[in-house]
Amino acid sequence: MRAKTPSESRTVMTDLVLPSETNPLNNLFGGELLARMDRAASIAARRHSRRITVTASVNHVAFNSAVPLGSVVTVEAAVSRAFNTSMEIFIDVWIEDRFTGERTKANEAIYTFVAVDDTGKPTEVPPLEPETNLEKERYAAALRRKQLSLVLAGKMKPENATELKALFTS
Repeated sequence: MRAKTPSESRTVMTDLVLPSETNPLNNLFGGELLARMDRAASIAARRHSRRITVTASVNHVAFNSAVPLGSVVTVEAAVSRAFNTSMEIFIDVWIEDRFTGERTKANEAIYTFVAVDDTGKPTEVPPLEPETNLEKERYAAALRRKQLSLVLAGKMKPENATELKALFTS
């Protein structure tokens, strides 16, 4: 199976925030943003694996900035690391200033998707080869996040979490 780069899975979705998608403060509903992120992540996972993909977990969401009514919102998603059957997807959310066109990072999230066959059974995905410094940072951090998740779920013994241990020992 040929290794792929994050740019091969990269998905960019741009849309406008409409009145029906906002809360009483005229900001995009958090749930609406989550749905947009899930769709972009799903496409990125499918592009990487060329399989049906399902959301396994939402590992992290940061609502750092409100997204006002009328904003142009861009959701960028790319596979940050591929494991055996799962893929971590890193999502960046940008808002565009209506007057200057300047883009500002408003939010981010990390989702995990699993590739499945036609019967819903997890299936192998291609490895990932990060290229840029940011891709390499996200790739390395993905293993630490996975190990932490497995330790917290009781599926891995802390002493076997080598990447986590390396953070605390010299």
